Amino acid sequence: MANSTVWWLIAGAAVVLELLSGTVYLLLLAAGFAAAAISAHLGFGTVTQLIVAAVIGVGAVLVWYTIQRRRPPAPPTEANRDVNLDIGESVQVDAWNADGTATVRYRGAQWTVVQRAGRTPSTGEHRVVEVVGSRLVVDKV
Repeated sequence: MANSTVWWLIAGAAVVLELLSGTVYLLLLAAGFAAAAISAHLGFGTVTQLIVAAVIGVGAVLVWYTIQRRRPPAPPTEANRDVNLDIGESVQVDAWNADGTATVRYRGAQWTVVQRAGRTPSTGEHRVVEVVGSRLVVDKV
């Protein structure tokens, strides 16, 4: 069996494992294996193929790791609009209770609303900034 065939099989196995694991790192290593297969097609020796696989695969992983480290961290689940579609929605608060809570009708149900810490409660339109259990944490719009 030709070296290029072996490299393509390894690259294919890495892609299959990637699909099963759900991480991106095996896909990046598969790119290195594919580069080694291409170098085998070009007639380079086994040592060069190994070096190409290592440099491309590990280099791609390091670039991806660097990109991920520079990104800001995701907000906590309670305040992440990607996880909870209530974040950013508006509610109308007509009256606040003495304990700093209010009851509003939102999405066809009664919800308990609390003002974000450090803010004074006031009536009117509010925006949901966080969901804690069955409570909506809001800010005045």
